[in-house]
Amino acid sequence: MEQDNTVIMMNNRIGEDLLTAEIQEINWERILLHMDVQITRKDYAADRDLQFYMVTGFFKANAIFDAVRGENDLWHLTLNVTNPGYCFCLPTGHYSVVVCDGEDILSKATVSLDLAPRISDKSQFFRHNGPTFAYCVKIGLAQTEEALYPEIFVFETKKAGLKVFNKYVKEKKQESWLRKKYKKLYKKMKPKARKWARKLYRHYRNKYQNKSKKTVLFMSEQNEVMKFNLTAVYERMLERGLDKDFEILQSFRAYVSRKPKQYFIGSWIDLLKKMAKADVIFIDDHCPVLDWLTLSKETALVQLWHAGAGYKAVGYSRWGHTGAAPTISCHRQYRYGITPGSNIAHFFSEQFGINESQILPTGMPRMDSYLDPDYRKKTTEALYEQFPLCKGKKVILFAPTYRGTNRANAHYPYERIDFEQLYDFCGEDYVVLFKMHPWVPDGVPIEERFKDRFLDVGTYPNINDLFYITDVFISDYSSGIFEYALMGRPALFYAFDEYQVSYTRGFHRDYKESTPGKVCHTFDELLTALKTGDYEFEKMEAYVKYHFDNPDTHSSDRVIDWILLDQMPEEIKARLQADQDKVDRLKALDFISMKPVQEEEPEAENEGESEPVSTEEASEETAEET
Repeated sequence: MEQDNTVIMMNNRIGEDLLTAEIQEINWERILLHMDVQITRKDYAADRDLQFYMVTGFFKANAIFDAVRGENDLWHLTLNVTNPGYCFCLPTGHYSVVVCDGEDILSKATVSLDLAPRISDKSQFFRHNGPTFAYCVKIGLAQTEEALYPEIFVFETKKAGLKVFNKYVKEKKQESWLRKKYKKLYKKMKPKARKWARKLYRHYRNKYQNKSKKTVLFMSEQNEVMKFNLTAVYERMLERGLDKDFEILQSFRAYVSRKPKQYFIGSWIDLLKKMAKADVIFIDDHCPVLDWLTLSKETALVQLWHAGAGYKAVGYSRWGHTGAAPTISCHRQYRYGITPGSNIAHFFSEQFGINESQILPTGMPRMDSYLDPDYRKKTTEALYEQFPLCKGKKVILFAPTYRGTNRANAHYPYERIDFEQLYDFCGEDYVVLFKMHPWVPDGVPIEERFKDRFLDVGTYPNINDLFYITDVFISDYSSGIFEYALMGRPALFYAFDEYQVSYTRGFHRDYKESTPGKVCHTFDELLTALKTGDYEFEKMEAYVKYHFDNPDTHSSDRVIDWILLDQMPEEIKARLQADQDKVDRLKALDFISMKPVQEEEPEAENEGESEPVSTEEASEETAEET
């Protein structure tokens, strides 16, 4: 591994005219910047590999592209601007694209005549963290007589204090002056409270340095009780007697859904003590407190994400849309995440803004009991006792996700369901179970005359159990399809708003291509598919094969063994080390040899350029803003 003080001086060979690099196309795929670069080798070996860097005006490389060589030396470059490898956004700067071979600088990329008139259209503006902030990548052409060089500016913007001249807004402010005064006081006190919390955390961290046992904390700021993957790992630790070797702590607060003032200072002190004491913290959803409180480097934060690989974009995949994560967030602190299959690890790493090597293919712990034959038999019998309506019938489970931007306005448009036609279809053969997303507050409006075939099971705690008695699953963008797919039964997807979701919230992969069943855009199409059995079931087998490495009952054991007992497979350790070595080398590269001998110091516009910084450093600097 490169040492922090190592400097690798790059050798400038651009004057030898060995090859040229021309950017022919630039495109965006969510937060992924793509470039097609044509290499023309004049006096340079065709078998030599090349590297492509983003180099600042201060001659430092802040990113290296993922590069794939195509036919006729056309290279396809990809760069995740939210994570160029060090789990932080590409820093503010004025960048050029530089082509190298090892420690030799061979060329600066130019722009083709076809792309030049369109290049300003390739700029991107990613709104995040509400309407206040945006991360911008401005792409243009440098003002030079030498060639058409690209000029890439990266910078963060903040909402200007411009007044809004609107009569309604003015009257509303006058009516709620007391609330306005409270908000002003809250805004003033929040930074001070956070500063106090950071100091208290560090105090407790120092206090617990010499404890006798390693400590594991199971934590959630979304739920007041333990659920899903956390429960599975916790119970498996107890079954294996690991509570003798580890001190196991719990902290569960519904901080996100309840008003913050409902959690008094005692609750905060208790939380800070437990986080300070923990060597490993398991969470299964976003924890807002960790957006601004930076954990000790010795503490491993592990995200046991509660959902499988769904379709809707979340986290950094959602950048540019409402509800996107800020540049610095809880996600940046994850040491590891988990995935059911190595083929889909990149979905999770993109969402969390961390490296793919940090997403461990352990499987989903909550599926251990789900795939256990004894549990399945016992649960199936209990379901038929609880829901006798299902006995002797084929069961359709209708379980879509919510509509809306967050928990506060979550809903489902029940007018999109033709209950009359669906009831007629059921006849004497089918019953329909409706299970809406937990965030949807209103129950399904089932009329009395439909209750012999329809049943609202929204209060049933675990949707996975319901899959045991389900013959056809109807959903839309819910990650529930993930577990259901292992039942080997058909599914339909009622996506009446596919295009609205695609262009407003966004998907992190192509919806139709990755959906293991027929997609229906109208309720008539859905009924026709049910009547004809047109499920496109052939997609289901391919879906399972692609998404799961080990669909067994040992996922919890792998999480425990790999993370807590340090028994991670060597190939995974090697990938983690390779990523770290790549970052260390990137930091060590020095492109100062590209600086012309007589060149003056960079102009003031470059003063904002910055080198990659750690999440810990950035979090402390921007906590009050984010």
